[in-house]
Amino acid sequence: MTADAAPAPDTTTPAPAPARAPVPTWKGWGAVCAVALGIFCLITSELLPVGLLTPVGADLGVSDGVAGLMVTVPGLVAGVCAPVVTVGAGRLDRRTVLCALIALMAGANLVAALAPSFAMLLAARLLVGVGVGGFWAIAGGLAVRLVPERHVGRATALVFGGVPTASVLGVPAGTLLGELGSWRTAFAAVGGLGLATLAALLLLLPPLPPTRHIALRRLPALLRENRGVRAGVAVTFLVVTGQFAAYTFVRPILQDVSGIDAGFVSTLLLGYGVAGVAGNFLAGTRGARRTLLAVSTCLTLVLGLIAVLPGVVAGTVLLLVWGLVYGGVSVSLQTWMTEAAPDAAEAASSLMVAMFNLAIAAGALAGGLAVDGLSAPAAPLTGACLMCLAAVTVVVTSRAGAAVDR
Repeated sequence: MTADAAPAPDTTTPAPAPARAPVPTWKGWGAVCAVALGIFCLITSELLPVGLLTPVGADLGVSDGVAGLMVTVPGLVAGVCAPVVTVGAGRLDRRTVLCALIALMAGANLVAALAPSFAMLLAARLLVGVGVGGFWAIAGGLAVRLVPERHVGRATALVFGGVPTASVLGVPAGTLLGELGSWRTAFAAVGGLGLATLAALLLLLPPLPPTRHIALRRLPALLRENRGVRAGVAVTFLVVTGQFAAYTFVRPILQDVSGIDAGFVSTLLLGYGVAGVAGNFLAGTRGARRTLLAVSTCLTLVLGLIAVLPGVVAGTVLLLVWGLVYGGVSVSLQTWMTEAAPDAAEAASSLMVAMFNLAIAAGALAGGLAVDGLSAPAAPLTGACLMCLAAVTVVVTSRAGAAVDR
C-alpha cells in the first residue's frame, strides 16, 4: 500500500439512514444537473467581482485593491464554512441544507445589487461565502445517492464540472452583463439564477437523510496520517493562491500591460472561458499529479510573460493559454484527494474545498497588496512565483511517495 493511499483515520460514524435514495433514473440525473447548476451559481457568485472590480470601485469610491476584498471575504468565509457546515449539518436532510444555502446565496446577491455602500456590499459577500463553502463540500458526495452505481463517476464529474465552468464562463458572462447594463445588473442576474436553481432543487432533489456523521476533531487527524492528503492540500493552496493573485486583477492587467481596450475585456474573458472548458476535458483523461505539474509549470511561464510583454496580440494569446491550462485544475485536485483517501473521500473533499476557498481569499489579498503597493504587473508576477512553488511541491511529494513505496 502506498503512503498516499494509507488507511484514512476514522473520520465518520454511520447513521441509521439508507445509503442510496430510491430515485428514478431520469429524476436522479435531473437532480445531478440541479446540483451542478447550484455549484455553478455559487462559484460564479464568489468570483463575479473579478470582472467588475473597476466599475464597482469607481461607483462606490474604493481602489481596485480594496475592491478585491469582494473576492477575499467570501473566500475566507467559505474556507471556514466548508468543514463546519459539513459537520454541523450532519443530522439534517441534505436536500434541506442545499436548498437553504442556495437561497442564502440568491438573497445575498440581490442585496448586493441594491447596496448603497461598499460596506453593505461586503456584508452581502460574506453571506455568499457561507453558501459556497457549505454547498460545495456537501454536494461532492451526493452522486452515489442519485444515480445507479455504474454512472456515479460521470455524475460526480458533472457535479464538479460546475466549478471550472463557473470559473471560466460565469465570470466572463457576468462581466459582459456588467458592461451591457451595470455591475448591479450582473449581481441581480446571479441572484435570479440562484432562485431558479432553488426551484430546480426543490423540484428534482429527493429527500436525502444523512448517512454518516463527520467528527470535526478527526479532520486534523486525516491531515496528520495521510501523506497524500497533506500534499494535495498544499498544492491546492499554492496553485489556487497563485491563480487568484493574478486572475482577480486580470482586467487592469489586460488594460494596463497589454493595452487592450476596456470594451474588449469581456469578449477576451469569454475566449478564456471556452479555452478553460476544453482544458477541463483534457485534464480529465490524465493523471492528477502529472496534470498539476504541467499546469503549475506552464502557468509559471504564462503569468510571468503576461506581466511583462506589452501588446494586444501577446496579451490575447497568453490569456487563452492561461484559460486552457487552468481549466484542468479543479477536476485534478478532486481526483488527487479522492485517490489519496478513498475511504474518507467526503472528509478529504471538505479539506480540499476549505483550502481552495481560503486560497482564493489569500490570492485576492496578495494580488491586491501587490497592485496597490507596486503596480498591476506585480499581481501576475506574484502568481508566477506561487505556481513555481506548486510545481516544486508536486515533484517533491511525488518522489517522497515513490521512495516510501520502495
